[in-house]
Amino acid sequence: MTSTSPGTPSPEPPELPEPSDALLDELLEVALDLASRAGALLRDGRPEHLDVAATKSSPVDVVTEMDLASEKLVAELLAARRPEDGLLAEEGSGSEGSSGVRWVVDPLDGTVNYLYGRPDWAVSVAAELHGRTVVGVVEVPARGETVHAVLGRGAYVNGRRAHCRPSPPMAEALIGTGFGYLRERRVRQAAVVREMIPRLRDVRRAGSAAIDLCDVGCGRLDGFYERGLNPWDYAAGALVASEGGALVGGRPGEPASTELTVAASPGVFDPLQRALEELGAWHD
Repeated sequence: MTSTSPGTPSPEPPELPEPSDALLDELLEVALDLASRAGALLRDGRPEHLDVAATKSSPVDVVTEMDLASEKLVAELLAARRPEDGLLAEEGSGSEGSSGVRWVVDPLDGTVNYLYGRPDWAVSVAAELHGRTVVGVVEVPARGETVHAVLGRGAYVNGRRAHCRPSPPMAEALIGTGFGYLRERRVRQAAVVREMIPRLRDVRRAGSAAIDLCDVGCGRLDGFYERGLNPWDYAAGALVASEGGALVGGRPGEPASTELTVAASPGVFDPLQRALEELGAWHD
């Protein structure tokens, strides 16, 4: 066992090799196919009377039969096309894999919107290589949009390059957010929003973190924040935001996480992050 004396810096982790263009191309092709097929299933296969199949963290945190069907489709397609890859998906599908690639999938982001027939729902598919997100695709069928990003190659909407908006002053920024499903968390999040609104142009709550993050990268929001997101909620959208020119993180000096996820155009990011830290947006 190796040890270091107090005050001795830990050794730097070894640098990971850069992914080849061929691998990135393949992962993007697979991600686009998965998201497209799952999106078509959800769009075309939605029953006229859609029922709640289960609840998760609270009675209002729901899963529909279509969440499960979408995830099953994605898992089956991945098993056939890239059987050595790992998978982390919202409704419980998972495997470790041996290739260094892990797929992080939300088969239906915005389930409550979907349940009510509202348009803000999406399929989110991200590919990680050795823990780093390198490909992200967010399929938004009701908008007729496929949003994608590849590490180092930019963000795109339906094949056209996308960018975040020029940064306005904080007081003129339009910021998206979301709320959890646990009562105590929602009460705290409402208190933070109450303090934030006078500091901003306005706040939007669409109900899909994947779409909100893409909207930052595509210039439809100046920023976004939310506490309580899971990796499948933000993996693909965060890559779209950053490849669109936005900054993405969590609390000051930390990456995006379940504790707090923040994305914004460069001039908005720091004041937004500081305000959220001041207001304790990272805890219930």
